[in-house]
Amino acid sequence: MSKLYPVVLSFSGHDPSGGAGIQADIETLSSHHCHSISVITALTEQDSQNVKKMLPQLPENIISQANTLLADMQVAVIKIGLVGHFQTAQAIAQILQQHPTIPVVFDPVLAAGGGASLSDSALLEAINTLLLPHTTVLTPNTQEARALTGLSETQGCGAALLEKGCDYVLITGADEPTAVIENHLFYEPQKTEIFRWDRLPYHYHGSGCTLASSIAGLMAQGLDTFSAITEAQDYTWNSLEAAYQIGKGQYKPQRFFWVEA
Repeated sequence: MSKLYPVVLSFSGHDPSGGAGIQADIETLSSHHCHSISVITALTEQDSQNVKKMLPQLPENIISQANTLLADMQVAVIKIGLVGHFQTAQAIAQILQQHPTIPVVFDPVLAAGGGASLSDSALLEAINTLLLPHTTVLTPNTQEARALTGLSETQGCGAALLEKGCDYVLITGADEPTAVIENHLFYEPQKTEIFRWDRLPYHYHGSGCTLASSIAGLMAQGLDTFSAITEAQDYTWNSLEAAYQIGKGQYKPQRFFWVEA
């Protein structure tokens, strides 16, 4: 593996609007001087406002593409975004079982930023039983944490997700009606951290993808997990502060803000 460009494998959906999904992963990982390789989990019809259609890819194709890449390259970190279908979760889990030493950062995308549902009960069950036991860092927002656990309180959600097999759980609070955003990190038994961020004025398309990919990229560059989680939040906040509106809906994070500074 190149010391200059560690490889990160993303399982993610394709967002033709360029705001989220695999495009967000590539931009973020490039910002962290990583080489991004990818397996598309689902094609989508979407714009800056919402997802209109999702087309999951065949599980056998997901497995064969991933196996081809993993046989050729030394992957430092695996990042998972939109799964979209329980059979896709099964396919990804098969890959993770074959490569248990590669850290996994998982952003469990269960709904689009515009509100469209991207999950069902079968997918939730597959995520809980097949993917979370292999997850190093899970980055749900509060609604996703509640959907995965059936609980309402953040503290209970974090503890339950650790029990399902995650090493670290960062529950983000941007969707909560608070003046200041609070992200809650849970790790090891009884250890928690709260990170507070000034709330920015707009709604953003691809913020969760940015955060998870930033964590993955920083881990690939050799940071310890806690430091990667901390620094990725700073990178994400700066990307959102520099965001711009390209369509009629949500703002797109400027993931290369550091170039323009």
